Amino acid sequence: MTEAKIRLYVDQPLGAGQAVALSPEQANYLFNVMRLGRGGLVALFNGRDGEWRATVAEAGKRGGILICEAQTAPLRLPPDLWLLFAPIKKARTDFIVEKATELGAARILPVQTRHTNADRIRQDRLQAHAMEAAEQCGATFVPEVADITSLEKLLGTWPAGRHLMWCDESLIGQAPALPSLRGDPWAILIGPEGGFSADEKTRLRAVPMVHPISLGPRILRADTAAVAALTLWQAGLGDWA
Repeated sequence: MTEAKIRLYVDQPLGAGQAVALSPEQANYLFNVMRLGRGGLVALFNGRDGEWRATVAEAGKRGGILICEAQTAPLRLPPDLWLLFAPIKKARTDFIVEKATELGAARILPVQTRHTNADRIRQDRLQAHAMEAAEQCGATFVPEVADITSLEKLLGTWPAGRHLMWCDESLIGQAPALPSLRGDPWAILIGPEGGFSADEKTRLRAVPMVHPISLGPRILRADTAAVAALTLWQAGLGDWA
């Protein structure tokens, strides 16, 4: 057998002949849950060096060693696209992070707005969800999940040259229309379940790089809107186009 059926993210360098030490959690997953033994194959990636086929050299209860043999896929970078979203209920926030990873967001930024339901997040837990989504969907890149930041602070330090696709619920019913700016850095902004406040809308309209966009004729939940907006952008301006 030459194809690994298990993929694992490791925060270690990968290369021909490179030894990779496993954490106790990784060893438990590979050797107890997946019943892998010495000589077994694992596909490894670290978000930097592509994907590598590795062989189990040592298998123990609390650790193990894998040896990289050959690169099986190069690093595939997503478009320069950020997703900004207001956190919602725990499971639905997890869903947004997972789907953003699968759909090719390069960076994920939770934002605090006037009507955001949560003012804190578990950044480490959300980052782990992004990593697990990349493991399962064959990605070789894992987006950074930033800690929560206020919308006002983000807009005040917004990088010149990065367009912001604001999914504006007040435009419901209009046809989605993206400007022809393919290849430029972009971000998508999804609001909270209660919508943006009047002063937040005024602030957004004052930012030169903001593009208000409709997501069609229906009101969407925040997690559905994130998937719809990422799909719309990827099909029109991203690596699906």
